[in-house]
Amino acid sequence: MGCNHDCSSCSSDCGGNPQDMHEKLNEYSSVKKVIGVVSGKGGVGKSLVTSMLAVTFNRMGKSVAILDADITGPSIPKAFGIHQRCVGNDKGIIPAVTETGIKLMSINLLLKNETDPVVWRSPMITGTVKQFWSEVLWEDVDYMFVDMPPGTGDVPLTVFQSLPIDGIIVVASPQELVSMIVEKAVRMAEMMKVPVLGLVENMSYFLCPDCGKKLSVFGESHIDKIAERYNTKVLARLPIDPDLAKNVDNGKAEAFEGGYLDEAAEEIDKILEK
Repeated sequence: MGCNHDCSSCSSDCGGNPQDMHEKLNEYSSVKKVIGVVSGKGGVGKSLVTSMLAVTFNRMGKSVAILDADITGPSIPKAFGIHQRCVGNDKGIIPAVTETGIKLMSINLLLKNETDPVVWRSPMITGTVKQFWSEVLWEDVDYMFVDMPPGTGDVPLTVFQSLPIDGIIVVASPQELVSMIVEKAVRMAEMMKVPVLGLVENMSYFLCPDCGKKLSVFGESHIDKIAERYNTKVLARLPIDPDLAKNVDNGKAEAFEGGYLDEAAEEIDKILEK
């Protein structure tokens, strides 16, 4: 418990070989790359970024899936207008599929009513995340995005240890307090030896519709300093865009025509294809 898989710094006598804690993927599934989307705190737009990354990669011609690991606060199905319950067969649970072909799995797709609260203790929550990996039919997926709950608690730890994460993307907002919390998420990834692919700053600015000037609504950004400190890069800065928010709120994430994450997606694809 609490193992970071670095045997060179460990005093425990467990045989000297790190235990492989990865859950087995469903035998009928195929997932090439797994990317975790994390944030140090809630309310910074992590699920929005997850949704837009999935849409962007899908537009690039990739086969994309989203595993919604935010069990107590699921929002991915709503962003894509998915409300029906999932079904299964003798091979496993069949994920929901959006209008453009993105595969989804979320606890909301299994509840009797999607507004029912999930009042579970940690073992049930982490067990459900593992089941979403091992019991769902993820067929021919090029990129899976895992939307994690905020913070550095049980579920992020379970995802890092149980899924073959190829890298994480950290979502932040410009406030100074958030910059401190972002560092916690980055350092957790370092402890778990998971590569940080880069940072995405959401609500970075507002583009004035009259003069075209970028207004820093939430103050000066600190994200460049964090990226430099941890030898990573800023992948994108997303503006406050009412049209984007409206599309996601109305379940039309795929209808948004902006390209805020196009360069970020190309960069991520290039890094992981090496």
